[in-house]
Amino acid sequence: MPTPKALRPFAHREYRVLIAALAISIFGSGMWAVAMVYQVIQLGGGPLELSLVAAAGSAGLVAFVLAGGIAADRVPQRRLIIAVEGANLAVIATVSGLAMAGLLQLWHVAAGSFVLGVGAAFFFPAYSAILPRILPAQDLLAANGMEGSMRPVLQQAAGPAVAGMVVAALSPSHAVTAVAACHLLAFIVLNFLGQHAQAAPTNGAERDGRGAAAGAGAGAPGTSFLHDLREGVRYTRQTPWLLWTLIWACISVLFLIGPIEVLLPFVVRDQLAGDSRMFGFLLAVMGVGAALGSLFTASFRLPRRYLTVMMVSWGAGSLPLAAVGVMDSFWAIAAALFVFGATGSVGMVIWGTLLQRRVPPHLLGRVSSLDFFVSLALMPVSMALAGPAAEVLPVWLIFLVAGGVCPVMAVIAMAAARMPDDELAHPLDRSPEAERTTAAGD
Repeated sequence: MPTPKALRPFAHREYRVLIAALAISIFGSGMWAVAMVYQVIQLGGGPLELSLVAAAGSAGLVAFVLAGGIAADRVPQRRLIIAVEGANLAVIATVSGLAMAGLLQLWHVAAGSFVLGVGAAFFFPAYSAILPRILPAQDLLAANGMEGSMRPVLQQAAGPAVAGMVVAALSPSHAVTAVAACHLLAFIVLNFLGQHAQAAPTNGAERDGRGAAAGAGAGAPGTSFLHDLREGVRYTRQTPWLLWTLIWACISVLFLIGPIEVLLPFVVRDQLAGDSRMFGFLLAVMGVGAALGSLFTASFRLPRRYLTVMMVSWGAGSLPLAAVGVMDSFWAIAAALFVFGATGSVGMVIWGTLLQRRVPPHLLGRVSSLDFFVSLALMPVSMALAGPAAEVLPVWLIFLVAGGVCPVMAVIAMAAARMPDDELAHPLDRSPEAERTTAAGD
């Protein structure tokens, strides 16, 4: 009996080690999302303080993600991933120790959140770039689908749900300690990655057959940080489907992230009379929707109109959020979050595969980092503005605007980049090398 498409990457040992460690780490990150909220509340914080702590993590991610992308093209990705997990362990263990000793202050949580954001800035580009190294091209879609389904189940569903129960039964400090244990286990598992994955990136050797000395990739002799950055920016600017998708993502993050991350806990408290358990389970519902969307997408061939499906999924999927601010039913809000999670993951699986199939290999780390930077550049602003905005505007109006802006921007992006024409000219069922060669000449 043939192996199901979604499970094919597990035939490779390095992928099994990497995905096991990633699963443990993102479960801990999901617990942190809830533990951090209620740790801030326990310390006397409200929407404004929670905005500042959440914004600190986003600021760390945005400030260092470009450096993380260049590092992924210059430094062994295995080394980067292990170092990030070690840093995560150190930060969470410190916050846990301070909390258990009764010495924790709000600025400690904010500082820890910032360092975790910096770690994510180096992790995501390295993870994106290491997958094509340890997996054959035909397994990349399945790997993206697996990660796309695993992340919401563990980070948005299981992790928050467990953390909510630990907070309710014990305290936020105990939940933070459990997060530290997760990162310790992930760090141990990552050290079992094979040494062949530690070799430095090939820096375009696959393309020109001359190796890094040809100067085609990051880290070639004589190149600088700014040279590498300009090369990635130039490719992005000259590739319309990439540029306009990132513009859309930047705007959507500005309007969506703050309300979801900062205001939703207070929607649960004020509109539903709920506690940490209800907030955790709402995030779990969104995670289940995202997991199902990812598995569905990864189990079939990508549609020929992949850019259209991606943008329609993202745009239309944000519409239910427009009504969250006026709903007083747990199940109505849960349904809206389920749709948002499912449609968002459909687009993300397509997007991840699109980058790995159409971006030249020696640019993948930098383009991935630019993806995160441009997409998340306004995340700290969104986090920081959500609390103050809720002080002067009704919550229902904030969610209404957030859910209505994204579909309009999706239509504008599709038209400006001529995505319907582009997806027909670059079908994803062609060979990966042919796609990269074509993309490089666009």
